[in-house]
Amino acid sequence: MAMHTATAQEEDLKPVVKIAQETNESAANSQQRINNITNQIDDKLAQFKTLNKEIEGLEVYNQQLRRQIANQEQEMADLNDSIDEVSVIERQITPLMLRMIEGLEQFVALDMPFLPEERANRIVDLKNMMDRADVAPSEKFRRVMEAFQVEMDYGRTLEAYSGIHSIDGEERDVEFLRLGRTALIYQTRDASRQGVWNKQTRQWEELPSSYRTQVTKGLRMAKKQLAPDLLMLPVAKTD
Repeated sequence: MAMHTATAQEEDLKPVVKIAQETNESAANSQQRINNITNQIDDKLAQFKTLNKEIEGLEVYNQQLRRQIANQEQEMADLNDSIDEVSVIERQITPLMLRMIEGLEQFVALDMPFLPEERANRIVDLKNMMDRADVAPSEKFRRVMEAFQVEMDYGRTLEAYSGIHSIDGEERDVEFLRLGRTALIYQTRDASRQGVWNKQTRQWEELPSSYRTQVTKGLRMAKKQLAPDLLMLPVAKTD
């Protein structure tokens, strides 16, 4: 009788136990889903924080880019202004250079007649250069100023050079001696004749033989064959 009662009670408890098991399984599954959701939320939160940091970095980068772009725009504006100014300067400096070349040509024509071909060719080259479109204005100006510098240097140098000179209607091979712009003298190869350029009359005048030694000495000094020394040579007076 007692055994029958226990069996009956077990039969009655089976549904309850089954429900409890199912409830536990359901709770376990729910907990697992909750854990999964929690993990997903944590991952999303971590991604969100990472994205926020990236956005902050991009904002800083964008601000820097905006400043750079603003600076570049200002530089472009300044460059455009400079280009406009350069165009104005070019229009003004070209006539100036042409006047400078013309003035240099007149100066050479009125100066002592030394190195005539070299100096004339230099002026011709400058004139031809001014017509060339492939030469920058800055280079043209540099060349013009360089020509002026060469002419200035002639005034403070001692030079000897060979050339042909007409003496009594005969072409003679001579050596020219230039003492700055103070004196221009020639002497034949055999040192038998010498002459000097007279600035007042703009003519060549023959020098007496008494100057032969001094002219020869000056030529050797100009060629650096002799140490610099005092020279006794005629100097034409100018008004």
